[in-house]
Amino acid sequence: MHTNQENNANISPGRGRKLESGNLILVGMMGSGKTTMGRVLARHLGKEFVDSDEEIIKRTGVTVPHIFDVEGEAGFRQREAAAIRELAGRDNIVLATGGGAVLDENICAILKQSGIVIYLKASAHDLWQRTRHDRNRPLLQTENPYARLVELFQQRDPLYRQVSDIVVQSGKQSAHALMLRLTGEIETFKRNCHSGMTGTT
Repeated sequence: MHTNQENNANISPGRGRKLESGNLILVGMMGSGKTTMGRVLARHLGKEFVDSDEEIIKRTGVTVPHIFDVEGEAGFRQREAAAIRELAGRDNIVLATGGGAVLDENICAILKQSGIVIYLKASAHDLWQRTRHDRNRPLLQTENPYARLVELFQQRDPLYRQVSDIVVQSGKQSAHALMLRLTGEIETFKRNCHSGMTGTT
C-alpha cells in the first residue's frame, strides 16, 4: 500500500473539492473488491455507498450484460460516463466505479477533482479466481477469458495508477482489516494535502 506522493504536494485551491466533498472513489479491475470494500468503508465512516454499475441498472431497468448485448461496449461507456458525472457531484459518498471507467480521460479528470481516489489492486491470478464463475462480466465471455483478463489488467493498471491518490493491494486479508489499513492511509493523505496547501500560502 502506498500514497501517490506526486498527488499529495501542492494541492491547488481549484482542487479543493477533492477533500471538501468528503468523497472516496474506488477504482480497479472487476473482482478487485470495490463493492465489498466500498460498503465496509461507507458503513465505518458514516457515508453513503453508491456503485456506478448498480446506478446504471437502476436507471435503465436492465442488466449490464444486456446493455452490452444491445448497445455494445461503447453504448455502455456512454451510460457509465453520464452516471459517474452525476454521482461525482454528490458529497460524502463512497463511489465504486466500473473497471473500465478510467478509459475515458474526461471521467478520470472528474474523479480526480471529486474525491480521494483509491486503487484497489489485485493480481491477475486473484482476479481470475474471483471472476471466473461470474457470468455477469461481459468482457470475459470469450474463448480464453483468463487471457482477456490479463490483457485488460495490463491495459488498465497504468490508468488506475495515474488517476489514484492511494494504491492498496486487495489481497487475502479480511475486508475489515483492509478497511482499517485504508482509513489510516486516507488520514495520512489528508494531512499531506493540508500540509501542501499550507506550504503554498
